[in-house]
Amino acid sequence: MEQNGLEAFVALWLAASVLSAAWVTWDVTGGGRHQRMTVMAVVWPLTMLYWGPPGLVFYVSLGRAVRVTASRSHDEDDKSVAPMWHAAFKGAMHCGAGCALGDFIGEWVAFGTTFRVAGSALGGKLLLAFVLAYLIGIAFQFFSIAPMRGLGLRDGIVAAVKADTLSLVAYEMGMFACMVAFAMAFPGLEPINLRYWILMQLAMLAGFITAYPVNWWLISHGMKEKM
Repeated sequence: MEQNGLEAFVALWLAASVLSAAWVTWDVTGGGRHQRMTVMAVVWPLTMLYWGPPGLVFYVSLGRAVRVTASRSHDEDDKSVAPMWHAAFKGAMHCGAGCALGDFIGEWVAFGTTFRVAGSALGGKLLLAFVLAYLIGIAFQFFSIAPMRGLGLRDGIVAAVKADTLSLVAYEMGMFACMVAFAMAFPGLEPINLRYWILMQLAMLAGFITAYPVNWWLISHGMKEKM
């Protein structure tokens, strides 16, 4: 009975996480709450997938744009200087979204291909997750930093690598530490099991926590733009 109750809770929580992401997706598109930076319209829904319903609090307070009307443009939105923790939070969130998407894809690719590193299935997951997260993370950063600085393709990629590498490594360190711990504590869990994704959500939150101070440092030293 307890097992059935746990499975029901996990299913409801994950469904609520998906619905949270779906609502934010609608809000930043059909709801008229268009983001100043287009990439954030992707970042926020991805963040909801691993933050779950609590992430809506941060979206509403930090990311929900004023609805644009014929008499009000984005340029008329709140121009006050946000606290540094807002910028660091969004920076870690931006990094986390790319990492989360890369890790999600990597998990399924590793599972479907039984990819291994030195005979280790976990090693295969971690390697694929890192490579995909890095590529996607750099792409996300490029579409943030290049428009703000007016950079071309080459300079934009170089700037994106400088801005996102330390943040991404910090995120993956926190996430991978949890993934290794969970693999040891719950052997046999695979992506086809719903409980697996609850643990992945926790691992992604751990990555967010380890990436947060790094983003604060990067932004304060002018290596990463405020979101």
